[in-house]
Formats: sequence, C-alpha cells, structure tokens
Amino acid sequence: MNRRSNVEIARIMWGELSEIALDTLEDLTKRYSLRIASGDLLYLGGTWYITHTGLLRIAERKHCSGILITPSHQFCDPARSRWTFKATVYKHRNCKGFVGYGDANPSNVSTLVRGAELRVAETRAVNRALRKAYGIGICSVEEIGSLAESAQSRRQASKFSPQPANGICGGPKVRDRLCQIIRQHQLDPNLVKSYATDYCGVKTLREAKREQVEAFVVHLADWAEKDRNALLCQLNSYLSAKEGAA
Repeated sequence: MNRRSNVEIARIMWGELSEIALDTLEDLTKRYSLRIASGDLLYLGGTWYITHTGLLRIAERKHCSGILITPSHQFCDPARSRWTFKATVYKHRNCKGFVGYGDANPSNVSTLVRGAELRVAETRAVNRALRKAYGIGICSVEEIGSLAESAQSRRQASKFSPQPANGICGGPKVRDRLCQIIRQHQLDPNLVKSYATDYCGVKTLREAKREQVEAFVVHLADWAEKDRNALLCQLNSYLSAKEGAA
C-alpha cells in the first residue's frame, strides 16, 4: 500500500487535508501498512484514529500469539449496563503480556450502540492492549464513543447558530475540571494520573490527545458520582502495581 493511494482516498473522503495530517498519514502508512480503503483509519475532527479492524490487522501481521479477555466483575453492573474488561495481548509464546482495560456504560457510548455496552467494553480493552503491545500512538475510534458523537452534534449545531451553545464555550478547561473532580471526591492525583495514562493507552499523559483526555475526564466524573468505592478500587490497583515494581 503506497502513500499516494491512501492520500487520494483520504481526499475523496475528507477533502483537502493539512500538511500535518498528510505527514501523519504518511508515517502511519509506512510504519503500520494501514489502509483507509480497508477501514483501518478514520479522520475525525482533524485527528487520525485507528479502528479495531486496523489494530487486528497489525496483530495478525506481527503474528500475535493470542488475546485473553476477562471481565472485571467488581466493576460490572449488568442491571445498569456498566461493564469493565481486562485484555491481555501476548505478542509471542514467552511474552508476559500487555494489559489494557476497557469500560462502557450508557453515558460514554454513542447512542448508535446503546444496548451493546458489553461488546464496546471488550473492544476498548482489546484496543488499548493492542496499542500498548505494538506501540500505536493514536487512539482507536471505538474508545472515543459519545465524545465523537457530541463533537459532531456541536459542529452541526454551529451551522444553525453563530452563538456558542451553553456549556461549550466559556466552560472550565479540561485540566481545571479534572482537578475539581479530584478535590471533590478526594482522589489521589498520582493514581488518577496512572489511570489516565492507562485509559488513554499512552506512556505519558503528554502523548495523549485532547480528545482522549476529555473522554477520560467525562468517564472519571461519571464513575466518581455513581460508585466512588469502585473507582477507588480501580485506582488502588495502580498503587499495588507501583509497589510491586519498586
């Protein structure tokens, strides 16, 4: 798959792209052999996203040994359509495994997949584990859920009104909102940072895109409001991991 083919298809689908977007596309094409025509990549809101299909293709080409998916029962509530899964990707037989967690509930998935939160949580867990295993630096489209839908709604709304919608402009910054949640629910900032890094599938938060951090803040606020004890258990799991590594 050459760069020109990907660029031509991208322009047909999304119009003229910025130089940064084209450079990123070229890098993704060379490094991972991703094909837009095969549904490996999507361009949303000026950002490239990899799809679940694209990640599975990479794993197949790299001869992935296997993927283990298990539910985190303590964080699952079927009656409220709340699910959390752990996925472990084994790159080869002797691999210790790369772990990713995925959660889904009606508040953080698109209305198009309401009722399928279990599958969404599984997919998000697998995607995060695969991105860790193979060093994929861009977020998967399945992880942004309702955020992408709300962004599209805002763009559509802006066509009808020159005035900003209430709560979209002039609201608190993402970082301020995160600090507010931490103070309000008395959370450990360092553990929240570790969780955010894992949630976004990056090595450091500086590598995370704004859309990823926004999605995490929405998720954190929702979980803290509905079940703070379960959230504390999740955060404490990162404490245990740090102590084990010390």
